[in-house]
Amino acid sequence: MSETVRNHTGGIVLSFLAGAATGAAVAFLTAPQSGGDTRRKLKHLTGDLAEKAARVPPALQAAYHRATEAGKEAFVHTLEEPASASLSTSHSSHH
Repeated sequence: MSETVRNHTGGIVLSFLAGAATGAAVAFLTAPQSGGDTRRKLKHLTGDLAEKAARVPPALQAAYHRATEAGKEAFVHTLEEPASASLSTSHSSHH
């Protein structure tokens, strides 16, 4: 996965979180409740979203690392296969 793809994926996730936060804020502000209750709920929601948003970059980095390692292992495994096994596999996949 390239750096551009990782940045794009991270941007999508952060955009989703920002949209969710905006939607929740609008719902809280338009719900019939006292101002104190609304502020308390918004503060709690903001804390939860900030905690989740902070976990996104490390989670993306870990997923990228696992995918890279799996790709490397598959490549090495394919290189180490006997040539006849590779040919029979590719030959049978064309039928």
